[in-house]
Amino acid sequence: MTTTETSPEPGTGTPADGSAPLAVALLTLGCARNDVDSEELAGRLAADGFALVDDPGAADTVVVNTCGFVDAAKKDSIDTLLEAADLKESGRPQAVVAVGCLAERYGAELAESLPEADAVLGFDDYTDIAARLRSIVAGERPHPHTPRDRRKLLPISPADRPAAAPATLEARARLDSGPMAALKLASGCDRRCTFCAIPTFRGSFVSRRPSDVLAEAAWLAEQGARELFLVSENSTSYGKDLGDLRLLETLLPELTAVAGVERVRVSYLQPAETRPGLIEAIATTPGVAPYFDLSFQHASSSVLRRMRRFGDPDSFLALLEQVRALAPEAGVRSNVIVGFPGETERDFQVLCDFLVAARMDVTGVFGYSDEDGTEAAGFDDKHDQDEIRARVAHVTDLVTELNAQRAEERVGTTVEVLVEDIDPGVEGYVEGRAAHQGPEVDGSTRVRAAGARVGDLLEAVVVGSDGVDLVAEATGEKR
Repeated sequence: MTTTETSPEPGTGTPADGSAPLAVALLTLGCARNDVDSEELAGRLAADGFALVDDPGAADTVVVNTCGFVDAAKKDSIDTLLEAADLKESGRPQAVVAVGCLAERYGAELAESLPEADAVLGFDDYTDIAARLRSIVAGERPHPHTPRDRRKLLPISPADRPAAAPATLEARARLDSGPMAALKLASGCDRRCTFCAIPTFRGSFVSRRPSDVLAEAAWLAEQGARELFLVSENSTSYGKDLGDLRLLETLLPELTAVAGVERVRVSYLQPAETRPGLIEAIATTPGVAPYFDLSFQHASSSVLRRMRRFGDPDSFLALLEQVRALAPEAGVRSNVIVGFPGETERDFQVLCDFLVAARMDVTGVFGYSDEDGTEAAGFDDKHDQDEIRARVAHVTDLVTELNAQRAEERVGTTVEVLVEDIDPGVEGYVEGRAAHQGPEVDGSTRVRAAGARVGDLLEAVVVGSDGVDLVAEATGEKR
């Protein structure tokens, strides 16, 4: 595809003819993996002469990195695309482009149903994103890609995949200057959960090489990141395609040794794959947050089998006992799906009883909905929407109370809080996250600490709670 702009002067990001660079705004929806994708796109665009701007109304082109996970996320993505398209009527933007999971998953179907978007680009367009955007701003309308099952792009056997591993990161530009940064361990997933379509558009599981992960960690630390949030679709699988399933256990202390990194956090652990050595590494390695993001999804063994997952209340509680034996104050979060096809009243009660016994810090509750291309979409014994909503409401009320109780249990304990914001409303207070609190979804801790700055790691004693949020008093120790 041709471009309409002069190529940038090497190393400057400015077109060789001196003309003003095209401005681009990236809007990101969905998970932390999408955040990393957006920063990689931003790095490529900045290196190829684009100016990155925060305000979509001040951009020549708006790129919306969409989420295609569940119906609510899809709706948010489409609404964002429509809002960006409205800016073309009254402002500077000349083009709105959809990228990300929704664009990859639906391709031409999305383009046809959403003519307000000037282009729908797939993952394969990312390597040449600057040329794609230049041609779109110039008026060309590329044919949207045809979605395909990306699992078929790599060998079935993980042992045969290293040659297909992603290349070393060429560029990344931070879009958030905060002290936490997501760092991608791997992409894709080999599991075949009957409710999940992610592997079809994200592909099979591919680990990044440790040397690449460490190099990016060092770069992020140079950019001011003090906490690294390791993300993937399944972190417990890291290294299996590189010949060493215990590679994460050896990588964690290397990451904490990177100059400037104070805390490393691991996301998305598959309970059936969470081995004792990994539990020990997360729970006891200095600098690694004792934080366990365990994707239980349910507790009834019969429902889990229908989900093509494994486990039961006893095995899950035994896993939590292993965690807490090593780190009594460890943070534990999970997500559950209620109203799954065939979920009986007894199954539902098993889940509720497990949640009471598990004493988790945060639990996300999702009602089942059919996802295109998944096995569960063809299951019988589906519940009507009123029943699913009733079960979601019941479990949501339950975990709201349970999670608040767990936060109350932390009153009197000492925590380390990474300061992420200065409270503008109350002088002398800052806000951040303790080790048991993951980014955005696990609550926060407000600390009375005069003179503290964003990026400080404060020792504090918890003096109160409000839901899952904590209030604490700094002890005077900080890093």
